[in-house]
Amino acid sequence: MAKQPHLLIEPGDVHDVALLPGDPGRVDRIAAQCEAAETVAENREYKLVNAAYEGRPVTICSTGIGAPSAAIAVEELSKVGVTSFLRVGTTGALQRGIEIGDMVVATAAAKEEGTTPRYEAVAIPAVADYDVLTALVESADDRNEAIHTGPIATDDAFYAETGEILDAWEAAGLLCVEMEAAAIFALARRNGLRAGAICTVDGNLVEGTQKGETDDEELPAKAKDNVGRAIEIALDATSEL
Repeated sequence: MAKQPHLLIEPGDVHDVALLPGDPGRVDRIAAQCEAAETVAENREYKLVNAAYEGRPVTICSTGIGAPSAAIAVEELSKVGVTSFLRVGTTGALQRGIEIGDMVVATAAAKEEGTTPRYEAVAIPAVADYDVLTALVESADDRNEAIHTGPIATDDAFYAETGEILDAWEAAGLLCVEMEAAAIFALARRNGLRAGAICTVDGNLVEGTQKGETDDEELPAKAKDNVGRAIEIALDATSEL
């Protein structure tokens, strides 16, 4: 098999479990908590590192922003041997009382993006795999970490999330909105693979706090600290997969 055209990898290059941050810079942050980290490939928004966490081999691959690039990552990783995907990202809260720095484990994701309709009907649910979901929740429990667990939304239009749309998501009980999970969940399911997601809240849209408004950098300090804790939960979960 030829190298995959975007990730530049082939069978044997990666491990069976992959952690998927959006930001290429976060690949290095995850790898710093592992052993034997080695860069496998780097192209466009995609950076891939192989490492081991407490003896468990893992691959870390950035997906960039949005469902289209995340779908490419899942498609190409699945062709070279990855069978379990854990998204580790950031998210905007949709329920009052969910604070910056809180962590959300997604049970499912509303398909408010344009990628999955090219694969299947919108009515087909994008759900997290039970084993991955359970591993993330149990890992948080073992660490005595508080998390929110429930359905989220995946959206393409970061700057077009109007008040009416936010009101509808809030009323539906969706916990937060991000830009990749629905595509990752749907493509994993369609390929008979497993996927889950844990995200750290970087703003609360219904309370009026947007990403980047409370700090000179992209993430507020509390969210930045808790991204590290979400990474630890995800890495712990890999030992069960």
